[in-house]
Amino acid sequence: MAGGSAVLLGPAALQAQAAEVSYATRCIPPAGIGLPDVNGTTKVEITAPATAKVGDTVDLVWKFTQAASKNPDIIDLPANSVQPSGTLKAAGAQTASVAMQGPRENPAIPKGGAMVLSAMKGTLKLTAAGQVTLTPDAYVVNAMSTDTKCAPTEPVGPAATITVTAGGSSSGSPDPSQSPSPSPSPPQSSPPPSASPSPSSSSSGGGGQTDFTGKVVDVPYTCASPIGEKKATSPVQINAKKNGGGYDLTVQFKKSVMDSPIDIPADSVKPSMRIVLGGADQGAVKVTGPTNKAAIKSGAPIEIPDLTGTYKPGATGTSTLAPGVLTIEALGTTTTCTPDRSAVSLTLDTAEQASGASGGGNGSGSSSSSSGGGTSTGGGLAETGAGDHGALKALGLLAGTAVLLGGAVFTYLPGRRRTR
Repeated sequence: MAGGSAVLLGPAALQAQAAEVSYATRCIPPAGIGLPDVNGTTKVEITAPATAKVGDTVDLVWKFTQAASKNPDIIDLPANSVQPSGTLKAAGAQTASVAMQGPRENPAIPKGGAMVLSAMKGTLKLTAAGQVTLTPDAYVVNAMSTDTKCAPTEPVGPAATITVTAGGSSSGSPDPSQSPSPSPSPPQSSPPPSASPSPSSSSSGGGGQTDFTGKVVDVPYTCASPIGEKKATSPVQINAKKNGGGYDLTVQFKKSVMDSPIDIPADSVKPSMRIVLGGADQGAVKVTGPTNKAAIKSGAPIEIPDLTGTYKPGATGTSTLAPGVLTIEALGTTTTCTPDRSAVSLTLDTAEQASGASGGGNGSGSSSSSSGGGTSTGGGLAETGAGDHGALKALGLLAGTAVLLGGAVFTYLPGRRRTR
């Protein structure tokens, strides 16, 4: 009978296990929204294999059976607009912080409806024999480009245990899926080199040169959108082509923009920027880009096209061109970003032209601004995301008139009654 029991129990021990744990949680809405912290209860189900061997890499699943709050009576959340990420703690025979992330998949969530979060997945490489427990920890809910951060306010019990046996060898290399950060972020990268080795300054017309290539500069921005203010850094390059006494300008962004938080129709995103003049010349030149030709699906990258305009010099001497205030207009909203400091991309030896810039707007599509700062009503760039140099976050992209979406994610406890 004992032998028979062992035979029956053996296969069962190899099957995946799923266990639920609930814990008190405090969720902090996005800064600048003006909403209070929320104290609620999170219920999580963790799925993991019951047994494995040292050296195995196992798949882990975090399923939300209850989020810490309902969607308040502020706005309907559209489908596929909410994405969770978090950290699963491994302890016992080995310790690790496993980065978990779910897809941006959710049904439309009406005002007052229960928050529905997708299942998060991650992997853990087993490095030691013994019992390894898995405990859910902090998590982040990203909705329409805003983050609500949630963390336990009490000790959380293990939700699953893996029995790890010897019999495999670990490579000893760290598992890239394990991270101490509760919110996985895209890796940082350095801005790409200039597209051309051409010099960034030259005498206007000297030697017959007509094309002038600027250097790629990292520009830190403070971005103001309908959902608040955030910092952003983007690599920008300004190029020029001599055209008579003036120059045709092209501004390029070297990175694709952030993934779109919602479906965006075609011809609905319009970028523009003001190039700040310095040195001998003063003023600003406006450059604009075309609207998006194709619809942008939720989760797809938002591309910023080349911005073009014409510069007519208003002074003779050495003039500098630097990225200034940028603007993204989309779905009836405007995101405006102002440089925190100047960064010259292109230097030209210019010759004064009639009705040129020289501190005021010129007749070729530029408009005036205060020198150096580039203060203007037409500037703005979409915000870059989570440390990714040049991933411009074109955000203020909110559906219809929904502008305070960040506050719609975690505002009220399940069951909390509001006084009217």
